[in-house]
Amino acid sequence: PPQCCSARLSLAVLMFFGFSVVYGLRVNLSVAMVAMVNTTDPKPAQNSSVFHACPLPPGAENTSDTFQQPVGIPQYPWNSETQGWLLGAFFFGYLCTQIPGGYLSGHYGGSIFLGLGVLGTAVLTLLTPLAAQLGSYWLFALRALEGFGEGVTFPAMMAMWARWAPPLERSRLMTLSGSGANFGAFLALPLTGYICQTLGWPAVFYLCGGAGCLWAVFWFTFVSDDPRTHRRISKEERDYIINSIGPQGTGHGWSVPVLPMLLSVPLWAIIVTQMCSNWSYYTLLTSLPTYMNNIMHFDLQSNGFLSALPYLGAWLLSMLSGVVADLLIERKVFSVTVVRKLFTLAGLLPTAAFLVAASYAGCSHILTVTFLTLSTTIGGISASGVFINQIDIAPRYAGFLLGITNTFGTIPGVVAPIATGYFTEDV
Repeated sequence: PPQCCSARLSLAVLMFFGFSVVYGLRVNLSVAMVAMVNTTDPKPAQNSSVFHACPLPPGAENTSDTFQQPVGIPQYPWNSETQGWLLGAFFFGYLCTQIPGGYLSGHYGGSIFLGLGVLGTAVLTLLTPLAAQLGSYWLFALRALEGFGEGVTFPAMMAMWARWAPPLERSRLMTLSGSGANFGAFLALPLTGYICQTLGWPAVFYLCGGAGCLWAVFWFTFVSDDPRTHRRISKEERDYIINSIGPQGTGHGWSVPVLPMLLSVPLWAIIVTQMCSNWSYYTLLTSLPTYMNNIMHFDLQSNGFLSALPYLGAWLLSMLSGVVADLLIERKVFSVTVVRKLFTLAGLLPTAAFLVAASYAGCSHILTVTFLTLSTTIGGISASGVFINQIDIAPRYAGFLLGITNTFGTIPGVVAPIATGYFTEDV
């Protein structure tokens, strides 16, 4: 049956918006941090002068670095090291629930875990202004708790697609749903800048948290774990999905073959590739707005838009890559393995090259933005490669496998912003 108006396409669209919210909740602090921090508060050392890595724009020499907030909105004297820890805090919690989330989703079904993961993170986000007021340690703990709740979302998505995605439609369905992450980053970064300027930074967290709660209402109303239990699916579509997936489209029970998984060379290849890819992705996701503000001296609204530009490209290219990958597999141009390897290489090698080029762009605004945008945009191609390979090698255990690979893949999310904070302590 055609995908238009089908239950599986509706599921992909709902997941798309869910991951848009998820990434909005994840990146809002990256831009809001620029407005939350009072950079003039810490007293500079005696006989020291302020050094700017790149020259300030004309007329900005005598203006304060502090981003002015509406009256009554607090700002905090956090140095770059503290900011790095706060931006990395999310990933400490995110690490902990990947494997349990994948295991439980594979056994019980993923809808409850994906829904509760987003809802829980959204509710905690509403408490961000209060936690910041109480101190940086409280904010660190809150962000870690948000990561704890959000850690189950991607393994739950993979476990659901193991039951819902016909093999010849996997790439496009999974890249459509997963591309919500890039779309969420693209939308949240400029909106956060605009909201900070007009309403003050606390409004960012209230609006993002509210959006997550609203999405959860639609999710729990319309979604089912399995085509067999879906209330509105047509008999034709149900039979098509069940017959094309076969016996792999059922839960894996309580026992999983952990030792063979740990000895699996393909699984370790996915782990290493995902860790390397995520280092650059998470560095930019958490630190790019601060870089655009402190080094390139863009104002907050320009900063939000330019920081978002790479994710618009990645969103479009990841969806396109899903369609092309499925066509290549469906027409038997290449095997599934060759397609995954091609899309992984095409998505990662140019990404690395442009990221290195950005480091040599100096203070050129145009070159820096161009290289960073091309780097993240081309990275979207790998969405049809290494990032969905788990469902190819073991569909029944796909959620659990994604939990394992994402646990390792999240380590750069913890280390990268903290390392960036240490490396740029004097910048």
